[in-house]
Amino acid sequence: MLSKSSVQHCLCCGVDHLTYSPVLWDALIQEWELNPDEVEYINRQQGVHCPVCTSNLRAMALAVALMSNFRFSGIFSEFVMQPSIQNLEILEVNEAGALNQFLSKLPKHSLETYPNIDMMALPFAASSFDIVCHSDTLEHIPDPIAGLSECHRVLKPGGILAFTVPIVVDRLTRSRNGLPPSYHGFPEDERTDFLVHTEYGSDAWRQVIQAGFQECRITALEYPHALALSAVK
Repeated sequence: MLSKSSVQHCLCCGVDHLTYSPVLWDALIQEWELNPDEVEYINRQQGVHCPVCTSNLRAMALAVALMSNFRFSGIFSEFVMQPSIQNLEILEVNEAGALNQFLSKLPKHSLETYPNIDMMALPFAASSFDIVCHSDTLEHIPDPIAGLSECHRVLKPGGILAFTVPIVVDRLTRSRNGLPPSYHGFPEDERTDFLVHTEYGSDAWRQVIQAGFQECRITALEYPHALALSAVK
């Protein structure tokens, strides 16, 4: 199920080749009830990565979503050095994968991580940030719409939310309430912050609208391997 336009080089640092190692394990595949095609594209999404900056396709999709909102064509390491971007107030909720190494070069960048902050009650005034971003975090939030509503609240008018969640494109979003606990991370990890509350499907955009945004853009770096969502306040 490879995309017709599969990524061949790193869109974050520019390295001209990528490497691959699968990331899913049998227990998670069973909990998620994934079929072979879904295993293939999620493994590619998470496991194809840059050998230098370590950005995987998920991180690259988020990078492209951010850059496209500013109509920037190039690689992410160049994007963050643009004077207009250097002046922006940016909130990164948990490390957005390997993008953190680039985002941290922005003078007005803030990284806030669990458990120091609760995404459902961000400790910031309304209209504080130009960009809010997070990556594969929302599925671990007990009330994801509340988390997205908080992102909306702390954004300035015209501000941009950009994020990823692991999406299984041929099903609808479901809560794991009432199902056996499922954890992301490493097979042996059963930390509270790795507990999955929501499994996302093709209607993931609905929560963005329910949280107060009037639009939701889906950036398909590769379909269905690498998708990111973004919205403008």
